Amino acid sequence: QVQLVESGGGLVQAGGSLRLSCAASGRTFSSYAMGWFRQAPGKEREFVAAISWSGGSTYYADSVKGRFTISRDNAKNTVYLQMNSLKPEDTAVYYCAADLTLGGLRVGITDFGSWGQGTQVTVSS
Repeated sequence: QVQLVESGGGLVQAGGSLRLSCAASGRTFSSYAMGWFRQAPGKEREFVAAISWSGGSTYYADSVKGRFTISRDNAKNTVYLQMNSLKPEDTAVYYCAADLTLGGLRVGITDFGSWGQGTQVTVSS
């Protein structure tokens, strides 16, 4: 298991930027693909972005492609989500998650075995 703690959420105006961080515990962080998900009020949790264990492969939801960038620093056991050109519809609790299966890059909620507690992102219009 790996423990995850998100930070960096907050209130921002539409068009602004935020960078989320997810700090992981455990020596095997660099073995896991990582993902970001979000859940808006009254909606189901949805995939946002994922990154392979090496950082060499990434994948994005169509709704954030070109605006969000996922990255990782394995030396710091941290994964990031840079969010630019934010829109009110990006408002949600953002969660980072670890895929513990040591397989390829996956995007399903059930593919991720460890989750952080979430950080709130609110985009005002």
